[in-house]
Amino acid sequence: PQEIQLDNLMRQRLSIVGRINCLWILGVVLAVATLSPGKTFPGTTWEAPRYLREIVQLAFAGLSLLTTAREYRRENQFNYTAINEVACLFIGIFITMQVPIEILQARGGELGLLRPWHFFWATGVLSSFLDNAPTYVVYFTTAGTLTPPGMQFLTGVRTATGQIPVELLIAISCGAVFMGANTYIGNGPNFMVKAIAEQSGVKMPSFFGYMAFSCGILIPLFVGLTFLFFRG
Repeated sequence: PQEIQLDNLMRQRLSIVGRINCLWILGVVLAVATLSPGKTFPGTTWEAPRYLREIVQLAFAGLSLLTTAREYRRENQFNYTAINEVACLFIGIFITMQVPIEILQARGGELGLLRPWHFFWATGVLSSFLDNAPTYVVYFTTAGTLTPPGMQFLTGVRTATGQIPVELLIAISCGAVFMGANTYIGNGPNFMVKAIAEQSGVKMPSFFGYMAFSCGILIPLFVGLTFLFFRG
């Protein structure tokens, strides 16, 4: 009985503090979806100026800081260490990746990539070490310049460089998405979660130690996916 009385005294209603941030997160998502440079705002002919999307996102981040009590952040041990590490890492990646990206865009058609499984693995390997978005764009552009011999496509996506068969588009998309988990730097959140875990006292594997786990588990699965879906 005493324990029950104590539980009743300590009972608190389940609630979420800082709920206003759900609104700011929604605003960020909408900004990403609707304020793309070079594209019209949905339902209008208006095009967002360059960098407006980023300015709006920063504005929502500022609103979050202004409208959320500091004590909530202190209680959650919030800090910028993890995001700063990710930002520095990806600034370096985006600077150094420009040369290989330009080479691939200029000479990608000479790589002999013709079949869906070619694009699945080529896109996947590159996206394991670079950000998946520019990798996707490179092979998306390359696929648009190809006319694979002996392959007839009734449907596809038309681009400025040509038509991309649906089979190749699926392979490129899957390669870019699936294989980002092969390394810490394949996707931004991978490295950020690592940094957060280390701050919480969780021992994380090294860069190559992580690859030993991820590749040992994922590569056999990717080989199986190749035989199941991308052999054409």
